[in-house]
Amino acid sequence: MDCPSCAAKVENALKGMSGVYSSRVAFATERLIVEIDPAICSVTTIKDKVSSLGFTLRSSQEAEQDTKPFWQTHWHLISLTVLMIFAGITLQLQPSVGQIVFSVATLFGLIPFVKKSIELVKNGTWFGIETLMSVAAIGALLLGETVEAAMVLLLFSFGELLEGYAAGRARQGVKQLMALTPDTALLISNGSRQEVMASTLQPGDIIEVRSGDRLPIDGELLTDNVSFDESALTGESVPVVRHIGEKVMAGCMAADKVAQVKVTSEPGDNAIDRILRLIEEAEERRAPIERFIDSFSRIYTPIMFGLALLVMVTPPLFFGGEWIEWIYKGLTLLLIACPCALVISTPAAVTSALAAATRAGVLIKGGAALEQLGRISQVAFDKTGTLTQGKPEVTRVIAVEDTEADVLSLAASVEQGSSHPLAQAILAQAELRNCAALMADNIHVYSGIGVAGEINGQKVEVISPKAAKEKASQLLPVIQELEEQGNTVVVVLKESTPQGIIALGDTLRQDAAATVAALNQQHITSIMLTGDNKRAASTIAGKVGAEFRAELLPADKVSAIETLKQKGEIAMVGDGINDAPAFKAAGVGIAMGQGTDVALETADAVLTHERLSTIPGVIRLARATRANIRQNITLALGLKVVFLITTMFGFTGLWAAVLADSGGTALVTLNALRLLGKKPDA
Repeated sequence: MDCPSCAAKVENALKGMSGVYSSRVAFATERLIVEIDPAICSVTTIKDKVSSLGFTLRSSQEAEQDTKPFWQTHWHLISLTVLMIFAGITLQLQPSVGQIVFSVATLFGLIPFVKKSIELVKNGTWFGIETLMSVAAIGALLLGETVEAAMVLLLFSFGELLEGYAAGRARQGVKQLMALTPDTALLISNGSRQEVMASTLQPGDIIEVRSGDRLPIDGELLTDNVSFDESALTGESVPVVRHIGEKVMAGCMAADKVAQVKVTSEPGDNAIDRILRLIEEAEERRAPIERFIDSFSRIYTPIMFGLALLVMVTPPLFFGGEWIEWIYKGLTLLLIACPCALVISTPAAVTSALAAATRAGVLIKGGAALEQLGRISQVAFDKTGTLTQGKPEVTRVIAVEDTEADVLSLAASVEQGSSHPLAQAILAQAELRNCAALMADNIHVYSGIGVAGEINGQKVEVISPKAAKEKASQLLPVIQELEEQGNTVVVVLKESTPQGIIALGDTLRQDAAATVAALNQQHITSIMLTGDNKRAASTIAGKVGAEFRAELLPADKVSAIETLKQKGEIAMVGDGINDAPAFKAAGVGIAMGQGTDVALETADAVLTHERLSTIPGVIRLARATRANIRQNITLALGLKVVFLITTMFGFTGLWAAVLADSGGTALVTLNALRLLGKKPDA
């Protein structure tokens, strides 16, 4: 299934069947949800109907086992390409034979289009894009434009192949999201541990989660002071300490010790399941962007068909005209009606713009996303990993008695070997400043508090301000000030005496503020959406000059996007799995190049070089592309109108019709190529 319009065709065909109450195709997850009356309609009947439309219903297991080679899946396109190459060579050596071979290629290429067109007509879709392609090719073939007829079919078939590839890649991202929850869990029952399938867990069951494992369910924590990596769901870069009785979500990873959790979610209704449903629902609420040519053909093609037929029969029947003369004029009108210039006008502009964007390090997945970017009036940014670097760094070291180097050296000594993000940031800063880590013994990690060890027989602690409140009361004003700036603070103690404090924060990207300022110049509003606390969010938003919404879960981000959409079209920029539903809810999803696989595959565009500064330029390019498409359509239709009038009055014939079509195609292509000169990163 190449595009949402394919999904709409399946839905419409099934809704017209007797015994079908409702049907919906979830394009992102390739699921068909249909409600039927078993007494009237069977599953087999549904499968047969879907098969007649050119699609196949399969179970998830069958889909995973589908490993057909490329040549077998796309044998028709490969055969058409080979036949076209042979026809081109033959045309140079034997022009008359070459024309025949091109005619054969056209007829061969028409087979799948005609078959699907007939089936769509049976199901109420009279002028789909397949019908339009069939009309264009047959019209050109009847008037001897065999090369043009065959090329239209070949290029369109290649376009369908690329769309199908992009759709498949997007669905791989959804599968990776599902992989966040393990298939099995360690169930505790009657004092013993047993590995069971996660799908069998029921609310009230007790499971055990080891350090480094992810939760398969939503639950209530039964173990105190456990650090969880929740970045997959909230975007928070620093593990969060949870206590007894707090809620923990599926997909979160226990970071520091074994924990027991009581199951609270029903099977199929954990946090990851809800994110998947959000992706489907957001896609459903988002109106499918039908390709322009498909929509236009509903009006254009039948009108031109009817007009050509009237030209052929009306004068001879009612006004004594010559049949040959008016059939000739009717065929000329059919060639003028051949929408080759219209067919190429949009993809030519889109291809040129996509190439220009790619050179700037922005991969845009298709023309629909590019067109939607041109309508954007708001841009929503995730914080962690998007406006910021996405990992904590030491922002400040304050020494009480000794030097800053001594404070870092003590902290690094007891943090050695730890995989905690804060510990890694401290070790990195100590290495950067050439602060040697000393030999530490008896190192103990106190979950949710900090770490302690002995250096030369003296106890050294690196703990949270809350745990050091009584021992470091004189430092509380400084600690509070640093925390209000969005920092995480740790206190370094030696023999219970404060030696200093270390502040860690997620540093802002260098181009973040400039990007927001550039968007403001284009009258585009910037909003930051984050799962972080309000103090950190306020600090970052203030630095870049954007509005903000804080403490948002994935569902909250979708709600925020839906609210903001009431003010105008919006794009979402992010890097985490938690951003995937927001990508789908927004008009366009833009992922950072180093973000999670799911974000990259779900998004409509990817910043491969992670330069936020390219976003304003890409929006300018998208707006220029929309203008270029309008110019191309005006040019293509304008030529047709001119030659339509001159043909009716007998001033022009077939040669002028060929000029109107082939010349128009060349002109719109040249106009589209101007977009290659645009530089989004300028």
